[in-house]
Parts: sequence; structure tokens; C-alpha cells
Amino acid sequence: MNKSELIEAIAASADIPKAAATRALDAMVESVTGSLKKGESVSLVGFGTFAIKERAARTGRNPQTGQPIQISAAKVPSFKAGKALKDAVN
Repeated sequence: MNKSELIEAIAASADIPKAAATRALDAMVESVTGSLKKGESVSLVGFGTFAIKERAARTGRNPQTGQPIQISAAKVPSFKAGKALKDAVN
């Protein structure tokens, strides 16, 4: 499912116009992104938790030359599915 299909599904499920569903989805994504930028996690009970994890610096290899390269540390977004979502999928 891509973004436009998700918007159509939201509009049909909530019985709202596609424009309103688009604004709602964009606002949700913007809010989650803003919270993660601040270092806060976002928990949606039954669905899951969005959080930031620290990835340590490490040594990698250039696939073309085989030379070792240093990969710097980074903050990466992560998602941990909640119990209700796990149960619904299984």
C-alpha cells in the first residue's frame, strides 16, 4: 500500500473527503517527525512506538575497492509494533 492508497482507505473508513484524509495523514506524519527530532518517542497504544535509537560508529568496506571506511555514529528512527498489531498480523 502506498500513500495515495492509504489516503483512499482512510477517507473511505472515516467517511471524509480525500483532501481531509490527506491533511490528517500529513499532520500525523509531521507530528511524529517533529517529536522524533526533539528526541521524544511516540506511543500509540495497541499499534506501536516510534523512537530514536543511537547507532554506534563502525568500520565498513567500500564494495568497489574493498578499502575499509569509517561509518560515523547516527541517530536512526525505529518502530516497535505493539501487542495488538502483532496479534492482528499473526
